[in-house]
Amino acid sequence: MGNDSARLALPPDVEDRMARERIAWLCTLRPDGSPHVTPVWYVYRDLVWWISSGERNAKVRNVAADGRVSLALDGGLHPVVAEGTATVHRDGFPPDVLAAFAEKYDGWDASKVWPPFGARVLLEVPVTRWLLAGTAQ
Repeated sequence: MGNDSARLALPPDVEDRMARERIAWLCTLRPDGSPHVTPVWYVYRDLVWWISSGERNAKVRNVAADGRVSLALDGGLHPVVAEGTATVHRDGFPPDVLAAFAEKYDGWDASKVWPPFGARVLLEVPVTRWLLAGTAQ
């Protein structure tokens, strides 16, 4: 990433918040272009958001059709909002990402199937731009 890494780097307090917070809001695009916003559990590592989901969920169908997404943390005084292009991983999940989910969410297995939602997938969202990085405008 070279210069992109430096340009996209977060202040240490925001990095800490990304590691600590448990819920982010994911906005995907429906086939008609309207937004679909949903809370998600996530892991953030090296300028990439990782989200585990069931393949039957609307967010996964939306990303498969159009990978453009936004992600945000709660908190109007110190907002964190990112844009990126998501990729759906259906198998071969990175072990370090699964371990990070288990550590963050009290042993939760991010690869475990929840029957009504189908097989587990991982959404990988590299940050292409920070709209807000901990400072209200």
